[in-house]
Parts: sequence; structure tokens; C-alpha cells
Amino acid sequence: MAPVVARRTVGEVVRAYVALTKPRIIELLLITTLPVMFLAARGLPDLWTAVATMVFGTLSAGSANALNCYIDRDIDEVMRRTRRRPLARHTVSPRGALVFGVILGVLSTLGLGLTVNWLAAVLALSAILFYVLVYSLVLKRRTPQNIVWGGIAGCMPVLIGWAGITGELSWAPVALFGVVFFWTPPHTWTLAMRYRDDYAAAEVPMLPVVATDREVVRQIIAYTWATVLCSLLLWPIADTTPLYPAVAAALGGICLWEVYALRRRLTAGKTGVDLRPMRFFHWSNVYLALLFLAVAVDSLLV
Repeated sequence: MAPVVARRTVGEVVRAYVALTKPRIIELLLITTLPVMFLAARGLPDLWTAVATMVFGTLSAGSANALNCYIDRDIDEVMRRTRRRPLARHTVSPRGALVFGVILGVLSTLGLGLTVNWLAAVLALSAILFYVLVYSLVLKRRTPQNIVWGGIAGCMPVLIGWAGITGELSWAPVALFGVVFFWTPPHTWTLAMRYRDDYAAAEVPMLPVVATDREVVRQIIAYTWATVLCSLLLWPIADTTPLYPAVAAALGGICLWEVYALRRRLTAGKTGVDLRPMRFFHWSNVYLALLFLAVAVDSLLV
């Protein structure tokens, strides 16, 4: 028998449905979307287009996250990190979450198509379908490479932002797509190192669950190098000012220092909490935000 959803006030219901969209993850996606629109416009983008892209892009990401919550509701009940999500707490019914996610997906696709352009709409719909059908239903529970390929959905806002302004794609957003693609695994794996027991209890084969710390850190270092090198590709591709490569190199240097510090702690015999993987996790958030801020600022200087 399905769990009974308790009676809630209107405010509690609204907050529960908003929580289904995972607002903190959406914030991270928007951090990559808006700067790319500055780059595409070579300055300030058209205000209406930027606002429409951000609003309907938010609905698109919210759709994917709500549908992910519906699919992962059994996992979320097991993991300490996710037990307070609406479906795990039974503040929203599975049917309600499913309908809500589908409605957001339809609204976001039509909204982008009618107010921005249909390329942006198709890219947003593709991101939803990939995240839900490929990552959530297939990869997440079957392979330790889940976040490597599943992270493609999180790279799509870069392409959507560019397409929203130009109506087409080019190599510049592809380079930034690559930055987010290579950034996602080490960012997620350090979080999974901290919550390894949670993922193991939920039988999700994240890399830190199925591999040794030494192997995980080795792969984190490799992907971090790829992230930094890919970030520097934007300089010749997009013909940026010297500001962008200088900032990208400095941020990349700090990022590499942190990841090698993680390896030094591992080599020194640190394990568990003493390994401090969350230090790199938090820095990786700062790195991505500042890197894309540099993209926006540099675009205003061209």
C-alpha cells in the first residue's frame, strides 16, 4: 500500500513542490547559462531573450529534477543526505511529483520555443529526456561511470544559453560544455566519498563505493586536469581578451593545488573524514562560478 500523504497547509505544499525541483542544483545550472549568453552576444544580451531563457530554463531543470525525485524515491528514503526530500518524507505523492515534472517539462519546452527559439527548446527537452531516461533509469544504478555520462544533462545549459542568443551552435559553447563535462565527475565523486555509506546502502555503484580511494583520487586528478585544459581552449576559440585566460589559469592552478592536496592526505594515510574530500567539493563550486563570471566580464571588455 502506498504511504498516505499527510494533510498540509498551502504554504507547506508549495514549499514541498519547489523542493522537488532541487533549487540549489538549478542555481548551479543558471551560473553557467547567463555568462554564455554574454559571450554569445559579445556584451549585454537582449534583456527579454535572457530573461525568457533563464525562466524557462529554470522550469526545464526543475522538470528533470522533479522526475528524478520520482524515479529515485526509494533511494532517497535510504540515504541520510536525501531523506528530507518531499517524496522521502511523503509530503508529496509519487503521482503528484510525476504530473508536476511532466507539466514543467511541457511548459519549459513550449515557453522556450515560442519566446526564444526552437533550437533552445529542443536542447532543453533533450536534457530532460537524457537526465531522466538515460541517467536516472539506466546509468545511475548500473555503472560506476553513471555520473561521467549522466553529467551530460548538466552541461546542456551552456548550449541552451548560446542557442538562445544566436539561434545556432558553434565551437565556443562546445568548449564550455567540455569544461562542465570534465568538472562534473570529480565534483560528484568527492561528495560521494563523503557519503560513501549512503550510496552503498542504496546500492548505487558510485565510483567511491566500488573502487579504492587511491583509484578514485587518481581519476579525480585526471578529470581535473582535463577541466583546466579545456577551460583554456576558450581563449583561442572565442578570441577572448587576456583577462579570461589569466583568470582561468589562476583558478585552474588553485583547483589543481587542492586536488593534489587531497592526494597528499591520502598518501599520508588519511581516510574517511580526515581525508577531507568535501574541501575539494566546495572549492569546485567556487571554481565553476568564478570561471563563468570571468566569461561574462571578459565579454563586456571585447
